[in-house]
Amino acid sequence: MAMDAIDQVVMNSRLHYLGMAARVIEPLMKLAVLTCMDARIDVAALLGLRPGDAHVIRNAGGRASVDAVRCLAISQAILGTREVMILHHTDCAMGRFTESDLAQRIATATGHSFAEGFGCFADPIDAVLEDVERIRAFEGLSHRDKVRGFVYDLAGNALTEIRRPSTPRH
Repeated sequence: MAMDAIDQVVMNSRLHYLGMAARVIEPLMKLAVLTCMDARIDVAALLGLRPGDAHVIRNAGGRASVDAVRCLAISQAILGTREVMILHHTDCAMGRFTESDLAQRIATATGHSFAEGFGCFADPIDAVLEDVERIRAFEGLSHRDKVRGFVYDLAGNALTEIRRPSTPRH
């Protein structure tokens, strides 16, 4: 009989010991990373993070949703983080579907209507800039000065910072 995925990860957890990282509740790097739940993104490997270094908040698209910014508020006010890295990626499902497409697929799969906002986007660059601005504007965060956005190119294994183009002064 094949082992369920949950049984496999529970067994893996019994073989893993965090050592010193398990003794420190505040992230050592004072960093929170908001990223996509896509299974192709290994945040720790990509960014060279070890257990205890940073908070990693994941959702569909890595979007600055109401829930994500609440998590960031706890991360900062209670657990001492000071910087926020938004990490989107290429070939994201949230950029390939519309809100109505996703709502219809979920309704078909479950037999129940579903009309929540998912955070779908047409332009991945605009999505990163929008999330950076949403986090910088959220008054529930005590540290909004170090919020930066990135796109990870899955095919090219390249991380690119996304910045709003500066407007020329006259």
